[in-house]
Amino acid sequence: MARVKGAMATRKRRKKVLKLAKGYFGSKSRHFKMAKQAVNKSGNYAYIGRKQKKRDFRRLWITRISAACKANGMNYSTFMNGLKKAGVTLNRKMLSEIAISDPAAFTSLVEQAKAAK
Repeated sequence: MARVKGAMATRKRRKKVLKLAKGYFGSKSRHFKMAKQAVNKSGNYAYIGRKQKKRDFRRLWITRISAACKANGMNYSTFMNGLKKAGVTLNRKMLSEIAISDPAAFTSLVEQAKAAK
């Protein structure tokens, strides 16, 4: 049986990394060793970024809700507590959308939260 040489597999692996590094600055897009390091690093950043994205959006929604609550003379924590006691089960994403698109409906939610307090 003939001996298998590694040239094809090596070339395939290197081409895959260099393709991922396309568009990187300088040697990072041309030299395999530097491209491999850059691709690994960018993969780590992408992984971390997917986790941070969730946190960032939640922070944005809370900020929007808080601003709308302040406009209605209430703070965020008492509003959320009032909604919980009133049995309103809207998540923060939907509450922030209501605060932006329909201020009148948000005001009625604030009144419900005040009544349940």
